[in-house]
Amino acid sequence: MEIFEKREEEGIEIEIVGLCTDICVVSNALLIKATLPETPISCDASCCAGVTPAKHEAALETMRSCQIKVTNA
Repeated sequence: MEIFEKREEEGIEIEIVGLCTDICVVSNALLIKATLPETPISCDASCCAGVTPAKHEAALETMRSCQIKVTNA
């Protein structure tokens, strides 16, 4: 519960990066968004890669559609 208290007191932002945009990055981003819907979440696209360029772009678009900010795309 510490993250919920810290979010309320200090206002946190979360940036996600990772190896596989279309598997672990997008799934973790969506889980975090579902758990902390009011917390700003972003993904730095230049620090991720997908199995293919098309799957990378599809994962980024999925995050955008769920109000996750995508930077450096």
